[in-house]
Parts: sequence; structure tokens; C-alpha cells
Amino acid sequence: MAKVFTIPVPPKMDRKRRERTTDPRYVDGQRLLVEAMKYLAKSDVKANRKAIELLSEHFRTNFRMSDTPQV
Repeated sequence: MAKVFTIPVPPKMDRKRRERTTDPRYVDGQRLLVEAMKYLAKSDVKANRKAIELLSEHFRTNFRMSDTPQV
């Protein structure tokens, strides 16, 4: 059986971190989803409940956890 060797590498302290920049398309996409949910809720909440849930799920999972603005 082979042995695994790890060679520790010290972090480079002189490396600068990349500054975060806001992407207006990212914020506009979130705003658009919220407006769509508001519109569906105003027109008929019971009939559009599944659509509102779908948009809400997309908003929570994609925008909050996995979606990042393209730089």
C-alpha cells in the first residue's frame, strides 16, 4: 500500500485579495424575480401558488447559495 506524503505550503502573505464589485445585472435579476412574485400574488394567489413557489425556490437556492455574478 502506498503512503501519502503532504508537503505543507506556507500561504503567500503579499498576495492581494480581489475586490468584490457589484454587478447591476445580478441585482436586477433578483428584483425582477421579486416583482414577478408580487404580480402573481396580486392577480390570483390561489391559482398562481405553484408559480410563486417555483420562483421563490429559484430565488432562495440559486441567488442565495450558488449563483454568483460574472466578473
